[in-house]
Amino acid sequence: MGGVGALVLGASLLPVGMRAAHAAPKQGGSVRFAINDGAQTDSLDPATWQNSFTQVVFGGTLCNALTELAADGTASPDLAESFSASDDLKVWTFKLRQNLQFHDGKPVTANDVIESFRHHMGPSSSSAAKALVEGIADIKDGGDDTIVFTLTGGNADFPYLVSDCHLVVLPAKDGGGLDWARGVATGPYIIEDSQPGVSVRMKRNPNYHKPGQPYFDTVEFVNIIDVAARTNALLTGEIDYMVDADIKTLKLLERNAEIEISKVSGLRHFSFSMNTSVAPFDNPDVRMAIKYAIDREDIVNKAFLGNAKVANDNPVAPQIAFAVNPEPVHSYDIEKAKEHLAKAGLTSLALDLSVAETAFPNAIDAALLFKEHAAKAGIEINVIREADDGYWDNVWQHKPFVGVDWLGKPTCDSLFTTTYASNAPWNDTAWKNARFDELLVLGRAEPDTAKRQAIYAEMQQLLHDDGGALVIAYALFIDAMSKKIGHGPIGNMLQCDNFRMAERWWLA
Repeated sequence: MGGVGALVLGASLLPVGMRAAHAAPKQGGSVRFAINDGAQTDSLDPATWQNSFTQVVFGGTLCNALTELAADGTASPDLAESFSASDDLKVWTFKLRQNLQFHDGKPVTANDVIESFRHHMGPSSSSAAKALVEGIADIKDGGDDTIVFTLTGGNADFPYLVSDCHLVVLPAKDGGGLDWARGVATGPYIIEDSQPGVSVRMKRNPNYHKPGQPYFDTVEFVNIIDVAARTNALLTGEIDYMVDADIKTLKLLERNAEIEISKVSGLRHFSFSMNTSVAPFDNPDVRMAIKYAIDREDIVNKAFLGNAKVANDNPVAPQIAFAVNPEPVHSYDIEKAKEHLAKAGLTSLALDLSVAETAFPNAIDAALLFKEHAAKAGIEINVIREADDGYWDNVWQHKPFVGVDWLGKPTCDSLFTTTYASNAPWNDTAWKNARFDELLVLGRAEPDTAKRQAIYAEMQQLLHDDGGALVIAYALFIDAMSKKIGHGPIGNMLQCDNFRMAERWWLA
């Protein structure tokens, strides 16, 4: 994020040695971060976190999990100092760090970890992480600050799974249950004031388990949905960092010697999701017609101004292990779109597509371009501009054809489990495929790399050929910040330095 053309890129785009150099980390000072999708319904309950605001502020700043995604994308110890698995990958043992404390001074125990996971488990759970923990058969206190997870089947990616921001460790209640409502956790910062949908102000945790961290005295996260308002706030010094800089005004920001632009190639992808349980999306030929009726290259060039990579109806980002590019590539093909419409018994089709600017950056522009593309194939798209406020509560998973901004997951298993399995909590396409579900179980338990590759390749092919996600592009995280902020290599998996910018950054 930088002045006159300064650029910071994720590890997949630029070697670490070529990144801008920053002064050594130091403690002190305050910073204000602007994020763009908070809501008045935001809660401290980790089972409910589904937007960037809650996942960054609560998941990555207030709390910690047993493991975390390091800047290089590996699953590294966090509250756990070590972890190990049985030969069949069914039993995983995590050992807690010594002298861990919650913000109120209470020691962190194995029971706190157990209740934190149980919070998302069981038939009555509506947690966003329910699908992730369904493979856990038993959790027990192994003694000597260890927690033993017994799984229903092997899972080679379990250390990644427990890094999920919903699976943070919070205090257990006496008698069972999780004490999430007080906002007491283990993270680098302690809540001082929280106004849902507006802002969260936090102060440094003096007893944090990572020596020397965090660096800021205080941090404040503000919710600014409008990109022009975020940009103006950054230029006037009202904030120090903003997510999703407006690509239309990047040149303006780059000319400002006090501003740094960050472009990180992460797991993020933009899609138009079709609910396959309702007409006309319940017809696979209709879905395929729509997939051929969009010119992704045109959208990348015009709506995203080249700041994305054309996707191919596969949500698995290229840098994820076992990623493939399924054939045939779904490029813009009017005749193929018409052929599939004809197979569905149609000569034309009328659809409503719900989008908002908060759906993903420049979603409205992308939808209007799609409208032009599809019209040539006899598909009439009515673009409905929904309100930004409440989009994720009232439109996503409620309307049948919607724009969606996916931050992604670090492994095929976690992505498929949370979003594309039949029982996935975020299965906004309502797609159900028995073969896909069968392969999901086989893939997570398979220790042989070549066999896992074959399994995940078939799953990606199924999504590409039959799924309800029209994946438009793999997007960059394009953010802007004051040059007074220092940082190391920025994590190239999830937004905001893998959700941990408040912990990892400092005042230069």
